[in-house]
Amino acid sequence: MAGNTFGKVFQLTSFGESHGAAIGGVVDGCPAGLKLDLEAVQQELDRRRPGSTPLGTARKEADTVEFLSGLLDGTTLGTPIGFIIRNGDAKSGDYDHLKDTYRPGHADLTWEQKFGIRDHRGGGRASARETAVRVAAGAIARQLLAHAGVRVNAYVSQVGEERLNVPLEALRLENTYSNDVRCPDSGTADRMQALIERVRSEGDTLGGRISCIISGVPAGLGEPVFDKLHADLGKAMFSINAVKGVQFGSGFDAIALRGSQHNDAYMKKGEAIGTATNRSGGVQGGISNGEDILFDIAFKPVSTLMRDQASLDRAGNAVTLEGKGRHDPCVVPRAVPIVEAMACLVLADHWLRQRSAKL
Repeated sequence: MAGNTFGKVFQLTSFGESHGAAIGGVVDGCPAGLKLDLEAVQQELDRRRPGSTPLGTARKEADTVEFLSGLLDGTTLGTPIGFIIRNGDAKSGDYDHLKDTYRPGHADLTWEQKFGIRDHRGGGRASARETAVRVAAGAIARQLLAHAGVRVNAYVSQVGEERLNVPLEALRLENTYSNDVRCPDSGTADRMQALIERVRSEGDTLGGRISCIISGVPAGLGEPVFDKLHADLGKAMFSINAVKGVQFGSGFDAIALRGSQHNDAYMKKGEAIGTATNRSGGVQGGISNGEDILFDIAFKPVSTLMRDQASLDRAGNAVTLEGKGRHDPCVVPRAVPIVEAMACLVLADHWLRQRSAKL
């Protein structure tokens, strides 16, 4: 098993490399009769595509999705949904100097150790280019989840030392995509953008944090013991390039609390039973409790710098790696739709699984 398929009932299998003819995927397990808004699927891809923001890579890709199967007049047939996204602006020659040299912080060395061969052109399948496939599939999952009233919203909450300090309840999440940083607070977004531009001018890179809120989740989603909902969400997020940490609810802040402080107190909201504080992040015992699911994802600084770095070649010799190419100085703005897509894939899978859990 090569790890290219995600999900149990609602499944995505992806294929393709950064500088191949195309990347693509097959979505299996999507119920028949779902009328897809294909323009909405393309809009999700447009938010992730290279060149979608001046803060990102200079690579220009249309990222136009072409559906090959599984649809009739835009309605799902219940059969595998196949699609491709052609690569149009790959400049493979830019990577000739990497045939025998390993980039610090990248998967070059580990990939070669595992397979004995690697595609040095843009990182091959290890490239974040592959995540476009996830965004297309996630857009389908999002439209399926709409039938259950589930909504997924992610946003940038930190870039380097610049952190969003506006309470969640005061944020207008509909403003997330109104700026290039994908932060729903314009003042914070301006400061984040200035920091990214300054660090890029220095030839350096930044990490950041994306926060995600999933609303309208019915209680009962999640499969004990190994397929707990937050475990599957965590695996989904860690499968995204450059992710170094995931926390739910109070996360690591819970360390400093007593149990008497941290326990969520149950309270009635009309006919629904919820919690007063939601420190659990909407998941208890691996099962959704009906509250909003809240989690944060930490992204490392981009490993490719526009300055020289010390590295090694295949022979084990020390070399100086020249900083060049087309790369993001900070990945989090373009990663927002990827986080949303992976969350949608997990929730769609668990929602379908729950429909067979009881009479």
